Amino acid sequence: MMGKKEDQFSDHGFASIQVEGMQVGLTFYLEIQEGRLKLSPVECGCFVEDLSIKLDGGASWLYQGLVDVFAGQIESAVEEAITKNLNEAILKLALSLESLPKQIPVDDVASLNVTFVNDLLLSNSSIGFEINGLFTRRDQTLEYKYKDHLFHKEGSFSPTDQKWKSNFYEEHVQALSCRDSSRMVGISIDEAIFHSASNLYFEAGYLKWIVDKIPDQALLNTAGWRFIIPQLYKKYPKDDMNLNVSFVSPPIVRISPQNIDIIANVDLIIDVLEGGQVIPVACILLEIHASGFVRIRGNDLGGKVKVDDFKMALKWSKIGNLKMFLIQPVIRTVVETVFVPYANARLWKGFTLPMFHGFTLEKAITNYLDSSLVVCSDVAYSESDDHVRL
Repeated sequence: MMGKKEDQFSDHGFASIQVEGMQVGLTFYLEIQEGRLKLSPVECGCFVEDLSIKLDGGASWLYQGLVDVFAGQIESAVEEAITKNLNEAILKLALSLESLPKQIPVDDVASLNVTFVNDLLLSNSSIGFEINGLFTRRDQTLEYKYKDHLFHKEGSFSPTDQKWKSNFYEEHVQALSCRDSSRMVGISIDEAIFHSASNLYFEAGYLKWIVDKIPDQALLNTAGWRFIIPQLYKKYPKDDMNLNVSFVSPPIVRISPQNIDIIANVDLIIDVLEGGQVIPVACILLEIHASGFVRIRGNDLGGKVKVDDFKMALKWSKIGNLKMFLIQPVIRTVVETVFVPYANARLWKGFTLPMFHGFTLEKAITNYLDSSLVVCSDVAYSESDDHVRL
């Protein structure tokens, strides 16, 4: 039995589509809940004023008639597809915002608390929000009980407080010096952030170290001190020494429009190494006054310091009284050639500013205000995994 032969038909041509008067409306609600950004879609819609489809080639005269008949349905389908895609994109964004971490590791000791605090503040051209930003121990559970270090208040705000906060924020943003430029992002970093880092590393016991190598290694033998502290050399002739350095209290950071100032109180204990024992022989208290600067490298904020002045006083001694005017030049040399390079190596590494995944600061500049510093920058997006995920 022979099968029936089917006729096949093929055609080809071109189509051009022109859309005029498309309007897309999107309304959503953005708020902060328990330290996270919560985005809720309210309304989404699309309206196409006119959609024109022109066919050319082949039997386009036939298809064009069909297209014209269903033009209204095609417009509606386009509007519905765009609205659906927008809703799906908003829901995806909402899930991404709700999954943002509440802390970002800085190193083995500290994390950065990146919970959102207070209310969002909107203007005609920008959106402002606050991040807690304080350094916390990595081995401690992060709770959503924070103190607002910027405004020195806790809990909810009265309408009067909120108005004051809004005015303060507007004045602060105007002082960012970003609005009159083409910079896309302004980041204000309160000095309380640096205080929290200072306190954390001090309390964790990381602001202390033993110095057993210095550029002038002769100063780590009592023979190098025989004319400066004769009694030390007399009691411990030609014995090696260590310098035991520890901060007495967390360093204090003060930011002003002109500078960043640091005050550090440090105990410098002179240890003699004799017969396998470490013998503390004297302790000198140093009050170091330094100034510093910060730089942005990618998303990393780092800095360096230099010593402006320091004072010293004998705290205790097991080798009698010390002539501090003879010791001071030596200690200053040690501070500038050992302490400062050691500190700058770690400060320059700094920490990574919280940015949304994939975004990198570009052409960033820094300005100093009273009690805060400001980063004004453009941003670029890439798919690299070298960013801190936020």
